Amino acid sequence: MAHKQAREFLGIAGEDSPLVADLFHQKYRGSRYSFGYPACPNLEDQAKIFRLLKPEENIGVRLTEGFHLEPEQSTNCVVVHHPQAKYFVV
Repeated sequence: MAHKQAREFLGIAGEDSPLVADLFHQKYRGSRYSFGYPACPNLEDQAKIFRLLKPEENIGVRLTEGFHLEPEQSTNCVVVHHPQAKYFVV
């Protein structure tokens, strides 16, 4: 839902393929990168986001010693809306 809303806010939602199956093959503009996945494998890098955005103070999300987010199901990501942005493995 947040991904859809962000794409609408950026004015790029209309560039998505109308076929749901295509969305699994990144037939849309931009990418969303999260720590712990192949493009950003180091969970430790989340500490940089925490120093910058201070989510503990602003929304109550904490970073554990193992660099996981609490409460569970919390997520952070870097959203890139450039047309050439694609997923990759480091």
